[in-house]
Formats: sequence, structure tokens, C-alpha cells
Amino acid sequence: MEIFSSYNLIIEVSLVLILSFIFNGIAKKTKIPAVLMLIILGVVIQYAIKAFGEGSFNFFPMLEVLGIIGLIMIVLEAALELKLKREKLVPILKSLAIALIGLVASAYVAAVVLKALIDGMTMQSALLYATPLSILSSAIIIPSVAGLSEAKKEFHVYESTFSDILGIMMFYFLTGKLNPAEDAGVAGFAFNLILTIIISLIASYGIILIFQKIKSQVKLFLLISVLLLLYGLGKKMHLSSLIIILIFGLVIANMKLFFQWKLENLLDYEKAKAIYHELHVITAETAFVVRTLFFVIFGITITLSSLLNLKVALISILIIISIYAIRYVLLRIFVGKDISPQLFIAPRGLITVLLFYAIPAEAIIPGFEPGILLFVIIGTSLIMTGGMIRDKSTNEDELTPEQIEEAANAEVAYIMDTTTDLSEIEHSSDEEGETPE
Repeated sequence: MEIFSSYNLIIEVSLVLILSFIFNGIAKKTKIPAVLMLIILGVVIQYAIKAFGEGSFNFFPMLEVLGIIGLIMIVLEAALELKLKREKLVPILKSLAIALIGLVASAYVAAVVLKALIDGMTMQSALLYATPLSILSSAIIIPSVAGLSEAKKEFHVYESTFSDILGIMMFYFLTGKLNPAEDAGVAGFAFNLILTIIISLIASYGIILIFQKIKSQVKLFLLISVLLLLYGLGKKMHLSSLIIILIFGLVIANMKLFFQWKLENLLDYEKAKAIYHELHVITAETAFVVRTLFFVIFGITITLSSLLNLKVALISILIIISIYAIRYVLLRIFVGKDISPQLFIAPRGLITVLLFYAIPAEAIIPGFEPGILLFVIIGTSLIMTGGMIRDKSTNEDELTPEQIEEAANAEVAYIMDTTTDLSEIEHSSDEEGETPE
């Protein structure tokens, strides 16, 4: 039986996407992250390939491309949800502080662990390896927190998005340090960041003003292609490309804020609003497909035997303990006593894997076991699952039957709303006044 024939691949990918949709439904009921189920599905497929005696296939190039596209779609999807209002300034700054301090502190402690326990690790290389392990996974967090209160959900969207962007910037700053000829130092890094923000704002205004004039109905994938092109060109120019995606999402989600005074006359708000709604739907759908394929392929490529290595287990457990100890301190300082389930929601995932495979050849340490990544990803996902289940059962115990029924009706309404036709979305937005600002 030829597993990788054209028709078999069509059948297999279709079944994987159907199963992923089912996993999402199970995740909502059980609070078990769908990502874990996708990785397990990948492991099952890995053993099925071996059982049928298929030759080895190099999935890593596909994994890298899917990871990059998935990252772009996830950040764009998150940015489209962020509303920049005066009353949200404090929550945004708190999320930014927790993401930044948590990233740096976790990376430093993990680097100390790696340097102490892995032969050949210098502090510089240890920090490079520790950075992917210190970044929150918005790919796991954003779909998982939909059932939380609005304030807690917004906190996790802000925090995980900031963690993604800051983590990637930190990673590439550290890789630049490996090559003195390309290392521009802190001043060069700051200039790079400011230049990226300026280019991002100019590009965002330009894209919105141009695309609102395009009359063709087939323009959403053209817009996404332009964003992917800007991301790729930004990478070639050594810019922080993910900021381009984030700022575009923020501009189109908060058009009334960014298009003021003379710029207001250039904006056709109704047409731009239609682009926003269509983009919201297509990014969510694309992110779902890419995220599914990425984690299944990751499951196919992992080596489970490395989990049985005692040294891998020791290093991973120490890193996981440090992650939650640092997180506990930060949440108590910035949030207060109400830190459940936020404390437990710190999974590692897509970016951890993606950046690990982006480590330059000259920085690779043979003694580092990739099983550490798998252990930390699974461990943090299971802790998140336990925390979400505990929080759900606690809240349900405190709710009256009327409140439970109201919450269930609200969830049904939310699901129905997200699957309505675009014209219905716009109609309800006009009636209720819920439009992007």
C-alpha cells in the first residue's frame, strides 16, 4: 500500500482535518488542548507509516513552511481581536510586562539549567536554546481560552501575542550575536525595531486604502499574499517581520483610531469594514488548517524514545518548575490573588518547535536532546489542561442552574455567530453597533 500517493494524501489530509474539527469539540467539553490530540494523532500516523514499511520521508521543510504560515495567521487572527481603547491601556501594559519579564527570566533560568547539565553548552548557546522554551504558544492558548471571562481571555490573547513577538525578536537578536560581522548591538536592534514599526504603519495604511478600491470579489488571498510577501521581504532585510503582521491587524481592527483628521476622508469605512470581517473569517479558517497540519506533522517526526531518557526528564522538569515559579511571582505582583487558571496557562508549542529548527548550524550543540522540547510541550500542555479542568469544575460548583443554562446558551450563540454568513455579520454589526474601531 502506497501511503504517499496523490489520492491517498488527499484522503489522509481530509481525514486529519475532520478529526481536528472533532478534537476541537472534545477540547471545549474536556478542556484537553486539541494540540495534544493532534500530536498523538501524528505519533499514531508515524507508527502506521512504519508498519506499512514506507520509506523515510523528509517532513522538516514542510514543517518549517507550515510553522511560518501558521505563526503569521495566528498573530494576525489575534491582532484582529485586539481593540485599542483608553480603558484597555492598563491591561495591555500589564500583559506586556508579564510577557517580557517572564520571557527573559524563564530564558535565563532555563539557560543556567542547560549550561549546567549539557556538555559543550556556553551561556550564549544556552540562552539561544532556552529562548524557544520560554515563549508562550498563542497557537495553543488563543483557541483554549474562549470559554474564560472576557478580561481573562483578553489577558491571554495580549500576553501570548506579545510573548510570540518578543520571543522571536530575542531569538534573532541572539543569533545575530553569533556572527560579529552582522551583530549591530543594542542600538542597531533598537533602530531595526523603529524602522520596522514605521514600515509597518506605512504598509498598513497603503494596503487598506488600495484594497478598499478593488472591486473584485476575489481579493482576500491577494491581501494575505501581500502580507506574506512583506513578511518574507522583512526577513530578508533582517527586520522584525512579525511586527508588520501585528500592526496591520491592529490598524484594520481599530480603523477609527488610526484614520483620523485628514486621513478620515480617505477611508471608505463600509468597504474597509467588509474587508475586516472577511479577513477575520479567512484567517481563522487558515490558522485552523495550518495549525492542524503543523502539529500532526510534528507528531510524525518526534522520537518518543527520548522521553525515557532520565537526563532529558531531569532537565525538562527543572525547566517546567522554573516556568511556573516565575509565572506565579509575576502574576501575584501584577494581577493579585485571582490568578487561576492564568497561572497554569503557559504552554509551549508551535514557535518553540519552529525556532528550534531555526538555530544556525554553527550554534548546534550535539548534546542537546530534541526530546527536551517534546517533554516541555507535553508537560506544560498537561498542566494547562489540569488547571482549566480544575477552574471549570470550581466555577460550575459556584454557579446556579440558571447561570449554567445562561452560559450554555451564550456559548451556542457564540458558535452560531462565528459561522454566520458575512452579510449577516455586517447586518448584526449595523444593528448592534459592534464594529471595528
